Amino acid sequence: RFSGPVGSPCSASCSCPSLVKQIEKRDSVLTSKQQIDRLLRPGASYFNLNPFEVLQIDAEATDDELKKRFRALSILVHPDKNQDDQIRSQKAFEAVDKAYKLLLEPDQRKRALDVVHAGQEYVEHNVKEKKKQLKKDGKPLDMEEDDPEMFKQAVYKQTMKLFAELEIKRKEREAKDMHERKRAREEEIETAEKAKREREWQKNFEETRDGRVDSWRTFQAKGKKSKEKKNRSFLKPPKVKMEQRE
Repeated sequence: RFSGPVGSPCSASCSCPSLVKQIEKRDSVLTSKQQIDRLLRPGASYFNLNPFEVLQIDAEATDDELKKRFRALSILVHPDKNQDDQIRSQKAFEAVDKAYKLLLEPDQRKRALDVVHAGQEYVEHNVKEKKKQLKKDGKPLDMEEDDPEMFKQAVYKQTMKLFAELEIKRKEREAKDMHERKRAREEEIETAEKAKREREWQKNFEETRDGRVDSWRTFQAKGKKSKEKKNRSFLKPPKVKMEQRE
């Protein structure tokens, strides 16, 4: 774990309070328009997945610091303060509000913090492995990540990559779940329609039962009469011709 600003290396020799002040000073000079532009920049849908980045706050900030930062930033981008750019400011405000509400939820905040820590641990491990290889090859161990600012940028990039990967997986799960719900619904409708057809067939069958019985009886009666008539015709003796005498 680390206690410095998001993505900064922290060690015994690290002047964390000084770095925090630098970040606060950098952020304080951003105007409403600059903040809106930042929150709506190309790729914002992925940049804004990191709530700490949206609020520009230390990942280890206290709840009071979180609330203070939210109030300050939400005022800057609020549509009421940006009457000439209300549509964009509304979107920026929604991004800030979403990030703040996410960090208010302990479980959500822990997941976001775990991603930030995973990003830093990945970069630290990568740097360590590269230095081992450089040492093995007999090369200087100097790396650009030795510069705190470069290290912070590397962590920032890796953290955003992790957030993006998690979002892609979330969307894939959501699409899969939606497909399963749709398929289940279609099967439910098909089953209901089949049951309805069977009920209608059974109802029609019952309603026409008497008619079918009457028709059958009539058919049988006609058949019987026809048979009797044929039998009588068959048994009728032939006509006898009278002999003619000369």
